[in-house]
Amino acid sequence: MQRHVPRAGALAGLLAGFLTALAVCAGDAVARTFPFGPRTRGINDLGNQFVPFHAHLWDLLHGRADGGLLLNWSSGYGTSFLPDLGTYLTSPFALLVGLFPRDDIDLAVYVITVLKMAVAAAAMSVLLLAQRPGPWWGAAVLGASYALCGWSVIEASYNPMWLDGLIAFPLLCLVGEWVRTGRHPVLGPVVVAVAWVANFYTAYMATIGAALVLVARAVPGWRLLGRAAWTVLLGIGLAAPVLVPVFLGSRHAYPGWTRQFAPAGWGDMAARMLPATYGFFTPAVFLGTSALLLAAALPFHRGVPGRERWIWTGLVVGVVLSLQWEPTHLVWHVFATPNGSPYRQTFVLAGVVVLAAWTGVSYGWPGWRALAGGTLVLGVVVAAAAFGDLASWWAYALFGAGLVAGVGGVALVRLRARRYGIAGAVLLAGVLVGQAAATTAYADRERPARLDDYPAWGAAHEARAAAVAGADGWPRYRTDPGRPQLTGNDPLLVGGQGAAYYSSHTPAVLTRTLAALGGGWTSNGRNLQSLDNPVTDALFGVGARWRDSSLVRRADVLPLVTVRPAGRELRYGASPFRNQELLLGSRVYDLPADGACPVGSDVFLWAPDFTGTARLGAGQPVELRGGLPKRRAPMTPLGTQRAAGVTVTLSGDGAVPPRGSVGCLDRARLSAAVARLKATGAVTVHVTGDGIRADLPPGTRGTAVLAAPRIAGWRCEGRPAGSYGGLVAFDVGGDRTAVSCSFRPPGLRAGAGIGGLALVVLVAVRGASRLRATKTSPVHHRAVTPTAGRAA
Repeated sequence: MQRHVPRAGALAGLLAGFLTALAVCAGDAVARTFPFGPRTRGINDLGNQFVPFHAHLWDLLHGRADGGLLLNWSSGYGTSFLPDLGTYLTSPFALLVGLFPRDDIDLAVYVITVLKMAVAAAAMSVLLLAQRPGPWWGAAVLGASYALCGWSVIEASYNPMWLDGLIAFPLLCLVGEWVRTGRHPVLGPVVVAVAWVANFYTAYMATIGAALVLVARAVPGWRLLGRAAWTVLLGIGLAAPVLVPVFLGSRHAYPGWTRQFAPAGWGDMAARMLPATYGFFTPAVFLGTSALLLAAALPFHRGVPGRERWIWTGLVVGVVLSLQWEPTHLVWHVFATPNGSPYRQTFVLAGVVVLAAWTGVSYGWPGWRALAGGTLVLGVVVAAAAFGDLASWWAYALFGAGLVAGVGGVALVRLRARRYGIAGAVLLAGVLVGQAAATTAYADRERPARLDDYPAWGAAHEARAAAVAGADGWPRYRTDPGRPQLTGNDPLLVGGQGAAYYSSHTPAVLTRTLAALGGGWTSNGRNLQSLDNPVTDALFGVGARWRDSSLVRRADVLPLVTVRPAGRELRYGASPFRNQELLLGSRVYDLPADGACPVGSDVFLWAPDFTGTARLGAGQPVELRGGLPKRRAPMTPLGTQRAAGVTVTLSGDGAVPPRGSVGCLDRARLSAAVARLKATGAVTVHVTGDGIRADLPPGTRGTAVLAAPRIAGWRCEGRPAGSYGGLVAFDVGGDRTAVSCSFRPPGLRAGAGIGGLALVVLVAVRGASRLRATKTSPVHHRAVTPTAGRAA
């Protein structure tokens, strides 16, 4: 009997994965969403963050990236990459992008997304059969129900890193089974480590869920809890080389916005259990109606021992309530309410519901009494949904049809004739695929109407990427992919080395420095925009940039390393024009009280809180999008002053810019300032994936300034780097002309030490396990025949 269990698990996993992929692709095809139609998938952070980061991973894998695993020279004028890698790209599935052409990056991310869902379905199916024997195809349908839950197809489908948590939950529950039975003391921590490395955020939630399931599966004792805690801590220790830099990267990040948790209304909670509903601030609890029916029937299923019935029913109810109570909400979310959806742990609830459903099925399919009880429970859910605002007649119709089909499918399976059983199985699988596909299609249509969207790679991307590549002169100068931006991470997506950067780890020093110099942002300061300004381009060595539909080259740019007078400190003030001059060391702007610039000067407007259009005289209107603190409009070029007395006019809403918001740039003064700094700037510059080397003119003395933000981790000439206006700085002098700076992300050494120690312990555990196995194995003695003629 036991030898057939792995085969059943393999069959269940394959079927579950197939059903999941079929439902997702069918839903996307119905909605005519990429890659099955013209509608973009690039919604919100999917197009703005995840696709560009996967494109950068492609560049790393193919040796085309500016930087390495530690330092990203493309974004934010040089940022730490290991925290981003650990947050967005350490899933084993992410490596698959390297198998696709780069211009198919959107397709690569889509394939990875569907594959993750399919693997989650397979993992859940294997877990179900590992917990209790039962019909393999039933495990497959329930495994697919888990992977096709509303959280997965509506929310995680455009946050593909969350889908690693969808996989982690059943795998960690499987580790719990090993802990409970004393098996696989080495493999268990390895699985924990892979889950936490793949995505620590959802792995944390999955670990809590797996702990609850372990308690439900066994009477907790100190020995069992100790083994479980040891397994988890050892696995987290193995993941420390990634986790510690990620944690410290978050501590150095610019703070986003904080949100007070507000529980969803119970009517809306109930509505989200129905197919084809959408709500950003409610938990997407939808599962296939058959799975919900089987779970709801569990309390009435007399074939299941009473203790198991009430433990699993209580666990489901407890997890539901924990979603709505603020103290437990904070526990689920690492003690901080998320900026976006506050119900990111919903996939754990979906998994617990599926496990409860399987508990009933493993003791036999529920009879009419249990089905009637389950139907009554779901009827109460439907009634409660009517008190919310999220369910439409279409959702009720899909749910009702699925409930009828679910009852009919279970009834057919209970009949002894084989043909009825097959018909019931097909009916249960079919209603799941249909409901999940409809929910996927509904979400595909709803998301673009509610969230920002970004186009898939196309002609616009090709044109900009080709222009940027053709102008590339790194590290002699930077090439900025410019404005208007395609995404918040254009340097990662189309190439170049610019200011734009959007991440959960956007450094606070970078945001504050660019803001002082006139930079703009969205996402409360974590999505930094390219700053189109000749002074900042000169300071940061931007020799070429994309503007509108063409490439603009800058003549007056500095090398990456320049030298300023020693002992000078910079303190930025309120005016970004004066702040730029402080960093440059020369006056290059006029700030007219009446807003009228001298003829021949370039006119710039600083109106960070204004939303609307600005126009210089009869020139072309320029759009500004302010709205602090969420959005900050950057310093904006309006053109060249062609005649005396021409002023700037505004049309729109928001704070009126104060006096001094119009700056008049004198190009001749800028050229002279750049020439003075070039005279003592670096002669040659060489960059690596973890630092920079430069040769300075002989006899150079003063403060060397690297045109990169002074983020934590920089060391120059063997000492921690200083700061000059938010940039990396260090003292130089004497006869030495070759200087160097290196970058090591904070926590890398500590994380590596913890990981190494955990690995040593794991090897020791493996050795002890083998030694115990050797000692407890029966000793087989071989009979020895005395050699003839041997002396006595």
